[in-house]
Amino acid sequence: MNKFIFASLILFSTLGVFGQIKKPIPPKPPIPYSKSLQSVVVTTKDWSAVQGKAQVFERKSTKAKWKAVGESFAVVVGKNGLAWGTGLNELPSDTGMILMKKEGDGKAPAGIFSLTETFGSSAKPDFVKLPFTRLEEFTECVDDVESFHYNKIVNRMKVGIFDWKSSEKMLAVGAEYDLGVFVAHNSNPVTKGAGSCIFLHIWKDAESGTSGCTAMQRENLETIMTRLEAAKNPVLIQLPENAYKEFQTKWKLPRL
Repeated sequence: MNKFIFASLILFSTLGVFGQIKKPIPPKPPIPYSKSLQSVVVTTKDWSAVQGKAQVFERKSTKAKWKAVGESFAVVVGKNGLAWGTGLNELPSDTGMILMKKEGDGKAPAGIFSLTETFGSSAKPDFVKLPFTRLEEFTECVDDVESFHYNKIVNRMKVGIFDWKSSEKMLAVGAEYDLGVFVAHNSNPVTKGAGSCIFLHIWKDAESGTSGCTAMQRENLETIMTRLEAAKNPVLIQLPENAYKEFQTKWKLPRL
């Protein structure tokens, strides 16, 4: 009888565990940049520069001209500069001479990317309009390239069986993640090793580069988050100055 009970418990536990396996819901197809009415433009001096500047732009319709909103402000990008990322735009045909972003390279992605959701260490601020995730003890962004949840923000206790060996414990990061915006780089489709967990967030200081994100003063991030609306399909446009000038007309980028 005891053997029967023990075997039953093992079977029940096994079924329960496998019943918890959850794969991430595939993200919705990205909305083309041509339909965006809001953009955060970040430019750096060159591909290796850590410091840059940002400017918010808006337009009333997809056929209207982009207009600057407010003043430009300072940002920092990856500690190793920029590299081409995977976003909404088609990459130039001559990118062979330029490094593509890879997991752990310390470079922020260059290109055009949707700004899809926000997060913070406290309750959702009244000024935030995009979807918001409050960071908890077990909130993690998965950077394990072999995980089903690669490049996703998940709660370890709610996602089912976790299949990753490495992740960013977001709440433990501290003040830099008090507020943030998820940048949909390498999100649809997700390519293994092309980079993960890219955010707009609060900087450590005006000199320190990030592991791949774009960071700024809290007040400037709050200004951005106040304006972003899902219905306006906000995007991050991030390029070195020379590349921005090169693709400004072709990609119909805001005029700086």
